[in-house]
Amino acid sequence: MNLLIQDLPEPEISPNRIQENPPSGTDSLIAHRLQKEQYIGIIALVIALIAAVGFFSRRVEYAILLALFLSAFLISLFLFL
Repeated sequence: MNLLIQDLPEPEISPNRIQENPPSGTDSLIAHRLQKEQYIGIIALVIALIAAVGFFSRRVEYAILLALFLSAFLISLFLFL
């Protein structure tokens, strides 16, 4: 009966306790060196998509380009105001 009342010593690493790692300068889950290549690939993909759509219909191509430029303008306007 005394065992139920007695406090047990707490282990150093408890499975119920969340341990936080000290913050380091870099995050190992982010590939920092691949960001430039990703941006280049995304821009190339957008250009290829617009060129493919423009091959079939000039009006749709102009509408997509107008939407992209207008979106970029509005995003920059709201970010810097």
